Amino acid sequence: MVQRLLLVIDGINTWVGKAFAWCILLLTFAIGYEVFSRYLLGAPTTWAFDASYILYGTLFMMAGAYTLSRNGHVRGDFLYRKWSPRVQASLDLVLYIVFFFPGILALIYAGWGFFHLSWLMNERSSFSPDGPILWPFKGLIPLVGVLMLLQGLAEVTRCVICIRTGEWPQRLHDVQELELVILEQAAQKQAEDERPMLVGEAAR
Repeated sequence: MVQRLLLVIDGINTWVGKAFAWCILLLTFAIGYEVFSRYLLGAPTTWAFDASYILYGTLFMMAGAYTLSRNGHVRGDFLYRKWSPRVQASLDLVLYIVFFFPGILALIYAGWGFFHLSWLMNERSSFSPDGPILWPFKGLIPLVGVLMLLQGLAEVTRCVICIRTGEWPQRLHDVQELELVILEQAAQKQAEDERPMLVGEAAR
């Protein structure tokens, strides 16, 4: 039951991350059109700058919980990977409690204040004459905080399970670091090379 709940939380943040990943195509189009319009037509747009930071900020924020669900945030792997799962989980648990949750709760609290004030003012960007309204963009800040908090609770649960059992619980996977793919391929090739030798020794 707990494992199913953890995968449901992973699934929610995966859906959110992949849905907002399309922002990269919109961002590419906006920047490409601005370059074309500015340097070939001599008519720079008034909206490209606003579009670029809003789309990039949206992509960056909405991918945070998805990245956490894949255990993809940066850490000192050269030390971490050598430790046993129980030591890894114990350290992660302490770091989540001491640093992660206070930071995320502060993000939700402060983000809600930024969003609420922006909504009351119907705030618009000051970088262009007809700047877009900003409160929907600022509304993503507390939303991201809630998603990160939810995923953080799932990760803490994984830490507790790992400390008890000595193994990390299952998580959803859809991408893999190239380094891991190369290591797996090398291990598989080595196993295939050793198999005929083992068969020969057994036959002798």
